Amino acid sequence: MSPTDSTRRSFLKSSAAGIAAGSLAVHAQKKAQAADSNSKIRIGFVGVGGRGFGAHVKSLSKIAKDGANIELVAVCDVYDANRNRAADYIEKENGGKVARYVDFREMYAKEDLDAVSIGTPDHWHAIQAIEAMKAGMNVYCEKPMVKQVEEAIELVKVWKDTGAVMQVGVQGTSLPVWDAAREKINEGLLGKVLMYQTEYFRNSDIGQWRYYGLSKDMSPKTIDWKRFLGVEEGLAEDQPFDRAVFAQWRRFWEFGSGMFTDLFVHRTTQMLKATGLRYPARVTGSGGLYLEYDGREVPDVATVVAEFDEGVQGLVLATMANSETPVKQMIRGHYGSIVFDDPRFDEFTFVPERPQVTHISPTELPFEPTVIKPEKRAPKDQTRAHFENWITAIEENKPESCFNPPDLGAAAIIVVNLGARSYREGKIYRFDADKMEVSEADGSWSKKWEKISKERGSAKHVPGWAAGDTGSTINDPDYMSLEGPWIDGKDPAS
Repeated sequence: MSPTDSTRRSFLKSSAAGIAAGSLAVHAQKKAQAADSNSKIRIGFVGVGGRGFGAHVKSLSKIAKDGANIELVAVCDVYDANRNRAADYIEKENGGKVARYVDFREMYAKEDLDAVSIGTPDHWHAIQAIEAMKAGMNVYCEKPMVKQVEEAIELVKVWKDTGAVMQVGVQGTSLPVWDAAREKINEGLLGKVLMYQTEYFRNSDIGQWRYYGLSKDMSPKTIDWKRFLGVEEGLAEDQPFDRAVFAQWRRFWEFGSGMFTDLFVHRTTQMLKATGLRYPARVTGSGGLYLEYDGREVPDVATVVAEFDEGVQGLVLATMANSETPVKQMIRGHYGSIVFDDPRFDEFTFVPERPQVTHISPTELPFEPTVIKPEKRAPKDQTRAHFENWITAIEENKPESCFNPPDLGAAAIIVVNLGARSYREGKIYRFDADKMEVSEADGSWSKKWEKISKERGSAKHVPGWAAGDTGSTINDPDYMSLEGPWIDGKDPAS
């Protein structure tokens, strides 16, 4: 464990250990205010750079302009240009004076906020979200929810203790297709679920994340560099100012985890929502830097394999240097597969297995692919729909109604973070969902499944499964009655 990791974990432990009664009282008061139709939900922004401005500020500004019961009152950013651009935009589009801060804690203390929208680099997410919830605020946090497994565990505790409404910014979870797929899976359409596979393929002639431009205006005079690093909080080591590190931080492990947390977390979250799965039991990561030799640290080719106690394997694979031949995104079961082949994710295709396997008559289940459309149509603007869902959940005081709540966000980050750790450290990791602990894997995983087989056990199923043994057994040919060891020379068939 690096000194930075140790400091980070110590900070989180002291920061989130126990929730003061005063903090809970503040949160209850905020909720009562939010529920009052005569009071607007006061929202502040932490981190208003690329995504923080283009998605968070602009989306909420449009929603406010269209009459939502919200007020955008403050912005915080370590970079002068980002801070002023966002504040000026809100003032022009929505009117009123917008407060401007460099320190998010000062904004939290002074602005009497009901909610915050966090769009900072990954390494800051946990602290900013946890402190906001403890101070009585609701939270929208850009993906990934946090950077480390331990942070995810701590954040979920705080979320549950405070009752805050928190939305994690995987906007694709606002699509109805995932709920529709899960309903079909739970009804037994696929039979026993065996695996999911998903991908994220990109290509660029300049290298991933270097499309975030650098400018001469970026300097220690316009950027609070130590605050960006999080030196005092133990989030990163002190180091000389570097424009590329500031603007293209996803290329470096201290601040992000490349495709693992920027891209894999999108696909993983969606697959977990579609299957109902949550925490992995065993995770392996692999890959390497095979092309993009530009000073980056994160790989340009990577794969994560996640195994679940429900007897399901999850696969995410990608390269950042090839985009025209991605693998299909799908969920496989014994009776068939769901294929997400619509690029808009507005529908999916059910591809059945042959009747000789399923023993289902083609008149009952046609042996041909069938397109299934959710009853609800996909929103035209996923990001806006995601923010609107968050606002509605705040107004109704229903944390569980968020499309991507922290327990789902935690499950996704644990998959991708352990995949990144596995790649970097050359180890396979186990995760104990009961104890919420990480350990190194051993041979017990394979032995577990071999034991179930030897005992002629029953198939395990995804959460929500309601189809009994549908598609979850195999048949014994007559000749299998001849199976078995010959004890003392006696034929088991006799």
